[in-house]
Amino acid sequence: MAPVPALFWLALSGHYDPLLLTLGAVSVVVVCWLIRRSGLAHHGLTLPFALRLPRYCLWLSGQVFITACVVVRKVWSPRMDLRPVVEPTPAADLSERSLVVYANSITLTPGTLSLAVHDDSIEVHSLKAADIDALDEGAMLSRVRRTEARR
Repeated sequence: MAPVPALFWLALSGHYDPLLLTLGAVSVVVVCWLIRRSGLAHHGLTLPFALRLPRYCLWLSGQVFITACVVVRKVWSPRMDLRPVVEPTPAADLSERSLVVYANSITLTPGTLSLAVHDDSIEVHSLKAADIDALDEGAMLSRVRRTEARR
């Protein structure tokens, strides 16, 4: 499972310096080793989830690009119209793994940040209330649910 997020980060970052690649690979190996050693790796990767994850990552990449353009336009605008908000967004009925994917997806999307994860919601900081409203509409949440192995 570790190569998938590492490759996703690599594709989004565009940093291909040999030193950074080496340090990144070493850090992935160390983190995986620490997780296994600590016993936190109790949620194994299922085949259905692994098969659906690349499609989700592709969709998320598009969302990251779109929201990055929106945030850049807002920040560079002479009349910066940003009103940061902190509100919960629903995240009920997700497995622990999917809850982590959802919270990290929110954080990866420019302009939003997951602050706290609860059983039925995620507390989100956003540069504008419309981003929270978009999360509440549930497009990202429904895509995360589709990556889950259970039907």
